[in-house]
Amino acid sequence: MAGILIKNGTVIDGTGAKGFAADVRVADDRIVEVGPDLEARGERIIDARDCVVAPGFIESHTHYDGTMWWQPDLDPLPGYGTTTVILGNCGFSAAPVSDEEAVRLEMVKIFSFFEDIPEAPFVQNLPWDWRKWSEYKQSMTKHVRVPANYGAFVGHIAIRLAAMGMDAWTRAATPEEVAKMAELLDDALAAGALGMSDNLHDHDGQNRPIPTLLADDAEFAALFEVMERYPGRTYQVIVDTFMRKTGPASLDRMARLLKGKKVRVQIAGAIPALDFQKDIREIMEPQMARLQAEGYDFWAGFSHVSPTNTLSIERSLIFAQSNDYVWHEVVLAETAEEKERLLRDPEWRARARDSWDNQAWKHSPMANPQSLHLRNSENGFGPINLTLRDHADALGVHASDAMAEWILSNGLGSTVHMAPFPKDEELTARLIRDPMTVGNISDAGAHLQMFCGGGENILIFTKYVREGMVTMEEAIHALTGKLAGHFGLDDRGVICAGMRADITVFHPDEIERREEYKRFDVPTGNYGISWRYTRDAAPMRLTLVNGMPTFMDGRFTGALPGAFLSPSAGVELAQAAE
Repeated sequence: MAGILIKNGTVIDGTGAKGFAADVRVADDRIVEVGPDLEARGERIIDARDCVVAPGFIESHTHYDGTMWWQPDLDPLPGYGTTTVILGNCGFSAAPVSDEEAVRLEMVKIFSFFEDIPEAPFVQNLPWDWRKWSEYKQSMTKHVRVPANYGAFVGHIAIRLAAMGMDAWTRAATPEEVAKMAELLDDALAAGALGMSDNLHDHDGQNRPIPTLLADDAEFAALFEVMERYPGRTYQVIVDTFMRKTGPASLDRMARLLKGKKVRVQIAGAIPALDFQKDIREIMEPQMARLQAEGYDFWAGFSHVSPTNTLSIERSLIFAQSNDYVWHEVVLAETAEEKERLLRDPEWRARARDSWDNQAWKHSPMANPQSLHLRNSENGFGPINLTLRDHADALGVHASDAMAEWILSNGLGSTVHMAPFPKDEELTARLIRDPMTVGNISDAGAHLQMFCGGGENILIFTKYVREGMVTMEEAIHALTGKLAGHFGLDDRGVICAGMRADITVFHPDEIERREEYKRFDVPTGNYGISWRYTRDAAPMRLTLVNGMPTFMDGRFTGALPGAFLSPSAGVELAQAAE
């Protein structure tokens, strides 16, 4: 390989330091030289005049665990400068799994429900030639070829199901089961998992607490003891600041269990920024500050993009997670005829009205029809491009009845869209700058018919940098060097000689977070195809992964040079201890 020489750009190196004019020489998979006026030595020349040359961007929170097996191009990530994706978040992972087929399928069902990913491709496209996480890693590195590097957590939910079977849903673990969980976690960490991810947030479509919410202190203590043996690993957990708002209690519990232990913790939702979360933010922000001051290695995970919701009766967790289990009955109905019967049934409609008025969370879409937009009609019947509140008022009926009528008229595949939640933008900018935060949480690879998480990273530049809330250097550090350091990926995330050549080049005035649109390429089983949201490229001028262009000349190159990544320091220390 002749190499690449990037000339005439402004290098913003990922450390937070001020940008500087320099050229960057790449040979094989490494950056070999950074400096002014470098002479070409037969390399391919990339003219980066008026452009930023930065480390490749890290997607810190994705759910490509299944999707990457049937959508290996990771569209649209290469066109948004992404060079690394982090999998296995929120307690959901494809390994370990039980010997029992029904229990293995249960992990698929959990993943499918909470991340809005069809079950059929999960079952059909993954080889399932593993039981332990180490075997999963072997299969993944053998069979998966993607355009971005990937690191992965092992999920506590998967560990619990593998050790306890279906009883994971109903009870605390026995000492023998806890020992089995510790063994499974040790296997994963020894094989290079980033750490363990967890879920102290969710209830399922039957309003059952997710299995990890049943874990007692003895179970957590045993798992944290394993984690402490692997320096450089992270405990990633999502706590509830959205529904039942148990986040402060979860944070206190984690602090109690981790007191005196050297375990890094990343807490998704630790400092909530949405306006309706102000009450809990006033508790948790000083709580986090106090724990950090006491020496806890606690990092706040956050998203710079306000969540939006798409209400669908074909596939959606939004009704259940809004505490509206009456409309969720329609989602669960297996046939179109049964869905239509429910939507027309007067008794069901009465229960649905009561659910919206008295059961749904007050900040949920059901309680805010003025923020629900009738946008996506399956058959074009209409009306479209107005709010559900306006449509209900025009009909003179309850908003739940109006939505039922609109779906019946427009087709069962029609969807209703919620406007983004209002949020505190100054706080978001402060979180981008904070040295102990993990940003760019996007859920890319999941919720395929709700939004396109891929490409949301660019909003940091097109909103927060352009509006002067953060500097370009702060934004790039938040997407690169800070994240690489957090995950222990010590050989990337910074532009300097000797580092891996994960690089992106872009012109600040050319990039945009492009509009979402539907692409019909998601396998549903039995040769069927469904759709997902995607978007056109930002575009970047160049995306390099391990020295190989994955996006160049305005298009995805087709190259698949992504490699499996492990925390560098932790691996070396663990190996030295053996």
